[in-house]
Amino acid sequence: MFRRFATALAASAGLVALATGAASAQDSGQSVEVLHWWTAGSEAAALNVLKQNLEKEGVTWKDMPVAGGAGTEAMTVLRARVTSGNAPTAVQLLGFDVTDWAKQGVLANLDPVAEEEKWGEVIPEALQSFAKYDGHWIAAPVNIHSTNWIWINKAAFDKAGGKQPTNWDEFIALLDKMKEQGITPLAYGGQAWQDTTVFENVVLSTGGPDFYKKAILDLDSEALGSDTMKTVFERMTQLRGYVDDNFSGRDWNLATAKVIDGSAGLQIMGDWAKGEFRNADKKAGEDFVCFRFPGTQGDVTFNSDMFAMFDQKSNVEAQRKLASAIEDPSFQIAFNKVKGSVPARTDIPADEFDPCGQKGMKDVKEASANGTLMGSLAHGYAAPAGVKNAFFDVVTAEFNGQYDASEAVEQLVNAVEGAK
Repeated sequence: MFRRFATALAASAGLVALATGAASAQDSGQSVEVLHWWTAGSEAAALNVLKQNLEKEGVTWKDMPVAGGAGTEAMTVLRARVTSGNAPTAVQLLGFDVTDWAKQGVLANLDPVAEEEKWGEVIPEALQSFAKYDGHWIAAPVNIHSTNWIWINKAAFDKAGGKQPTNWDEFIALLDKMKEQGITPLAYGGQAWQDTTVFENVVLSTGGPDFYKKAILDLDSEALGSDTMKTVFERMTQLRGYVDDNFSGRDWNLATAKVIDGSAGLQIMGDWAKGEFRNADKKAGEDFVCFRFPGTQGDVTFNSDMFAMFDQKSNVEAQRKLASAIEDPSFQIAFNKVKGSVPARTDIPADEFDPCGQKGMKDVKEASANGTLMGSLAHGYAAPAGVKNAFFDVVTAEFNGQYDASEAVEQLVNAVEGAK
């Protein structure tokens, strides 16, 4: 199933070795270095899908993991490596980071394999906007994560009535019922990217997709300074009352663990959280429940892990084989079943995926067709890094009580304008 993938990476590793003079392509003990930030339990399991197939071919996967759920720290390390003339073989990149490297002219051109395999017909246009630059393919999307999910402990959900909330008031009522159970209603990690993941959900739920596009994608000052945005911040303050006192600095997977063990009711998080449930041997529909954030049904906010290879003239053929292997349907199925995401290709059959995965695949297709497959702010697919960080600062400050809703709106308008 994975022979094409293993062969491509083995070839890539061999050519890198030749380029550095470390070994010949025929040598045993070849290795390939991959920069990534998949360090949580489920993420490590997903990465093993790649590693194990390399081992079968006698190729060592040399990990370069950099912890940090949004990849910010990894990008700092990457810049240092590139500056020193020692770029990794393959790099996990997101959204505007792909675009930024492409603008510098340092990424390999993947057009030959993309055109031969007709990626343009099966990869959603919203992803192509980042996987292509100046009309050329420069990255291979591994998956589609969506961020507007709710993950609920099923026992707690059943005790609360078992009814899926479809709007804000019903959602708050559900949180109140969970509080009555004596558990933390909302499992939460107080890190800027997590705060903003919740924030973008509230923006979409409160204002709808048109408002999301204006405020988050277009950075329209009127939308950012509107009464609707004030309501968003008021709702963020409301959610603050449902988290535990020790949320600050908590990693996302530790928040997920609280839902898994029943000490918390639910989590607002991207579908990588499902990988943690899977890693704990929990089953969708039996141990946990998934549904879209109330008020965002029919819409999908996404991010996509993409692999880009830095332009290395001696590595062209191997890099194209690697790109082909990443888009291979068999690999897309095996990897995304473990990771919790859905395939980057919309032509993959859904029968091997669990109910949450099947719903995710269906939602992505529909949102792509309807024009409501929209980039995630928190995960680098809505705005460049400087603007994203401006949102981070204001959203986190407001959630921690430094601003009231009116002050937060004013600060947000000024911060985004200054970061453009």
